[in-house]
Amino acid sequence: MSNDNQNINDPLAFVRNLWTGMGITMPGMVTPTFDVDELDKRIKDMKAVEGWLRMNLSMLQMTIQGLEMQRTTLGAVQAMGQMASDATRAAAPAAAPEPAPVVDAEAASSLQQAAMWPWQMMQQMREQMQQNAEAAAQAADAAATDDKPRSRRSKK
Repeated sequence: MSNDNQNINDPLAFVRNLWTGMGITMPGMVTPTFDVDELDKRIKDMKAVEGWLRMNLSMLQMTIQGLEMQRTTLGAVQAMGQMASDATRAAAPAAAPEPAPVVDAEAASSLQQAAMWPWQMMQQMREQMQQNAEAAAQAADAAATDDKPRSRRSKK
């Protein structure tokens, strides 16, 4: 009966009984070790766990940042869509006999231009690349024509 009272007062008694029943002692929880090799092994293990946890923490932080960026982007896209639908409704001929103000037409035009911005940027990049390629080809042709007369002069 006194053994039962000790188990009630000791929160780790169940674990001790479980582990001793399997033939495993409770390392490090009862008495600290004075073996330097054992301490080095534990330090190495704990540093490995720390590195793993830091890696997981950084991956978690990157995931959170990605989700926040996605939320912000979706909010911006929804706001742009709302602005576009509002501008389209305002620019569309209404059932009222009053004509739409000029400001709404300008807003619709600016939204259409904003919608075409990625396409225009791609076109500009393509044109610049084409101009650079043509300039490089002309430079290569000029270098080739400059080399030919020199080689003929050197042969003479």
